[in-house]
Amino acid sequence: MSDHYLDPSDKKYVATYKQHTPDVLKAFNDFNSAVFAEEGREIPLKYRELIAVAVAITTQCVYCIDGHTNNAIKAGATEAEIAEAAWVASALKAGGAYAHGRLAFKLGADHQH
Repeated sequence: MSDHYLDPSDKKYVATYKQHTPDVLKAFNDFNSAVFAEEGREIPLKYRELIAVAVAITTQCVYCIDGHTNNAIKAGATEAEIAEAAWVASALKAGGAYAHGRLAFKLGADHQH
């Protein structure tokens, strides 16, 4: 099978959104542009992009990891800052597993004899 993620030609499929839901696509693009505007936000763009890198790593979206890592670099992020963002994502994922493990114990307690 030749299907894979992060194929640059995948962008051509945006045409489907444009054809069927152009109003929603425009609203999403406007929203995304506002969130990542260079000016007018309290959190500097570099930090918003580093947050996006960490979230993208957590959600494991290869497209977002690619795009926001490059945007973070353009906004002045260093390799060390990207590494720390990746560790933040790792800590949150691990913490979530830890916390949900406790939930498993709680839910499993009802079935203990």
